[in-house]
Amino acid sequence: MLKSRSAFYVVAFFVVGAAVVHGAITHRWSLFTPDAARTDRMHEMQVRVPNCEVSEIENDVPLKERSVATSRRYVGQEPSLYAVVSIISGVPGAVSTHTPDVCYQSSGYRMLHAPKRETVRLADGQAATLFVADFEKKKETSVERLRVRWAWTTDGTWAAPDYARFHYMKANELYKLYILTTLPEADGKPADDPAAVRQLVRAALEQYSTTFRQSGGSPAVSPSHPGSRP
Repeated sequence: MLKSRSAFYVVAFFVVGAAVVHGAITHRWSLFTPDAARTDRMHEMQVRVPNCEVSEIENDVPLKERSVATSRRYVGQEPSLYAVVSIISGVPGAVSTHTPDVCYQSSGYRMLHAPKRETVRLADGQAATLFVADFEKKKETSVERLRVRWAWTTDGTWAAPDYARFHYMKANELYKLYILTTLPEADGKPADDPAAVRQLVRAALEQYSTTFRQSGGSPAVSPSHPGSRP
């Protein structure tokens, strides 16, 4: 009897503990108060790059509770530039999850390599860090290959931390940036991005950072964990 009761208390402890952690991550017991002006400006912003047509498209990024997303297509005069840029914002517990390495594979894509970190130097001397991964999906008459980048921010600096859900647990609001481009190839293998794609990636990081910092309002609470590993 004593052993059964002890086992019950142990199980109850872990169940309650998991519920408390999940509630904290999803802001279940706190008031979610996003900066409305900043959110509007971030979702209204279009990345400005030369000789590129921009059109807003239907968002297909998976969303969870109290998060919103805006997606735009960027097509350059050079055939090498085709991109979809999405900005997602909302409760950290929702925005930190459903990353491409999970959701793309559940949609029939094969990930060609594990996500890698990429650092992009910006015009103001700051650095942005993103995850990048390549995907492939075979269809009846063709093969679709994509390169996807993603990163988060609470302060205008884009980062790619380990365990983003816990890293941003104490943030008031979280933003996530997706940049999807076609996968360049050389001799049948993934290759480096052309100059037009690199220009768009850098422009998106810089311009969203600038928009965030110029939008005013209260700064987000600092993450609960140190930055990403080297």
